[in-house]
Amino acid sequence: MIELPLFPLNVVVFPGMPLPLHIFEDRYKEMISLCIGEERPFGIVLIRSGSAEHDSSVEPYRVGCTVEIIQVQRLEGDRLFIMTVGQDRFRILSLRRNKPYLVGVVELMKLQKERSAPLVQAASRLYPLVIDYLEILATVADVEFDTSNVPTDPESLVYTAAALIQTAPEKKQSLLEANRASRLLQHLYRVYGQEIALLKRIPQDDEGPFSIN
Repeated sequence: MIELPLFPLNVVVFPGMPLPLHIFEDRYKEMISLCIGEERPFGIVLIRSGSAEHDSSVEPYRVGCTVEIIQVQRLEGDRLFIMTVGQDRFRILSLRRNKPYLVGVVELMKLQKERSAPLVQAASRLYPLVIDYLEILATVADVEFDTSNVPTDPESLVYTAAALIQTAPEKKQSLLEANRASRLLQHLYRVYGQEIALLKRIPQDDEGPFSIN
């Protein structure tokens, strides 16, 4: 068990995934300054109820992801722009509200150990769907994706695929909370197949503008 400063947001972060943050509230400037000074991570948790800003009674979901600060840019008015990268999943055991920001007593969560051969096989089925999905988005939305950065090993692929799919934060939260890579791979295989089929219909069904946001 460890104590971890928490940052409740309307976003789900997965291990290995980058997240830029603009820090402007005094309580979070204090928290980030502590993390920078002590070279320690903090936790990103999806908000269950309440607001991300100026809400001391905000309630988060109990599973989140630690993030490491890898870049800091200091802005006018003591604001900060930081780049973070997801590290480890965690479960909140208890919350403390004795500081301006939330602090959680947490335990880190690892995926359950499974036989590697079936995971590699499942990942090899999901990988081309992720590539197809990104290439279709790039065409429809007129943006560029570097598909060479999509990993092939099962654990990294499953979190990358979960982060990339365009879906509601609550659905992404359920993916973050899953403890078996095999189930995640199977679920994402179905989801990506459905999303690709939908995207392929968009140019025929809707000639208007399309946004991936």
